[in-house]
Amino acid sequence: MSYPNQFSKEENERYSRHFTLPGFGEEAQAKLKSASVAVIGAGGLGCPVLQYLTAAGVGTIAIIDHDRVSLSNLQRQILYTIDDIGKPKAEVATSKLQRLNSNCVFRSIIRQLTSHNALEVLAPYNLIIDCTDNFPTRYLLNDASVLLNKPLIYGSIFRYEGQVAVFNYQGGVTYRDLYPQPPAPGVVPSCEEGGVLGVLAGIIGSLQANEALKVLAGFAPPLSGKLLLFDSLSNETTIIGIPSKNERKKISELINYDDFCKVQSNPVKHMKEVTVQELKELKDKGADFQLIDVREPHEVDICEIGGELIPQGDIPHNVDKISLDKQVIIHCRSGARSGNMVKWLETNHGFTNLYNLKGGILAWAKEIDTSMPTY
Repeated sequence: MSYPNQFSKEENERYSRHFTLPGFGEEAQAKLKSASVAVIGAGGLGCPVLQYLTAAGVGTIAIIDHDRVSLSNLQRQILYTIDDIGKPKAEVATSKLQRLNSNCVFRSIIRQLTSHNALEVLAPYNLIIDCTDNFPTRYLLNDASVLLNKPLIYGSIFRYEGQVAVFNYQGGVTYRDLYPQPPAPGVVPSCEEGGVLGVLAGIIGSLQANEALKVLAGFAPPLSGKLLLFDSLSNETTIIGIPSKNERKKISELINYDDFCKVQSNPVKHMKEVTVQELKELKDKGADFQLIDVREPHEVDICEIGGELIPQGDIPHNVDKISLDKQVIIHCRSGARSGNMVKWLETNHGFTNLYNLKGGILAWAKEIDTSMPTY
């Protein structure tokens, strides 16, 4: 497809660094100008995504968010100030982004996406960008992207770690290939409950924007079939493959995602932990205990410290495999998932013999086996 010079004098100056960029140039910029995206969530991830897509010159940007600015948002949601508290995020973001680049067309959509309206709302846009923070909406956006045959840019953050991936790109893997089932209710706390490093939202949101530009402008292959993991404590970035499980074949309609994710608000309890040094002592003396790994199978292929593999999504269906009469130590990559799993099992099944491995496999690699590969 030919893209003749369609830029004004002001645009030529504004995008001059793109025009001189090897592999980019006017053709890629023209693709951005003619593109349309739907950004769902104008919070921690949405703010950097919206700012960089606006600065890059994406033609039409829909900002879909039904929330209002609060004081606790300002630690990471960098579009807003104290003067914006109480105002709808979509409206505030639109007003500020228009001043950043008046060449872009913005659509402020102050409504909550549901299975009843998602297909209609998202249909006009070339690309869907998930900047949300809850599982029902993630599954909703994934399924909508499959039914609409549109690529989906995924990002998530929790405490010090973040993830980025591109789903449904040219028929590629979907979010359900990575997570076929949602975690059990109460297992994964929200950012409000678990906390999140403010700057991490900027890092992961910027990576999402980068993937969006790749998809829209076509200057580089996106992260399709891959999951990027970022640890802000160590600055380690790892990319792992996502095997296809043909989950897209199961998606024929939008469902009730609150029911699917069994949404509830049960509080979690304090948990017991063991350190990696204590685990090593138990192993060395041949103690009778049960070790359970709640990571995904592809993570075990990278590194492991033993134990029975029961991915966290499978735990609710395998509670009977967890011992009631001896010490049970549950572990994962960093201790976050396993800790949440311990709390969920204690709250919902009354276990009193569960211990989380503090720091997870990362701590084991750092303090016990420094030669072990990590991710």
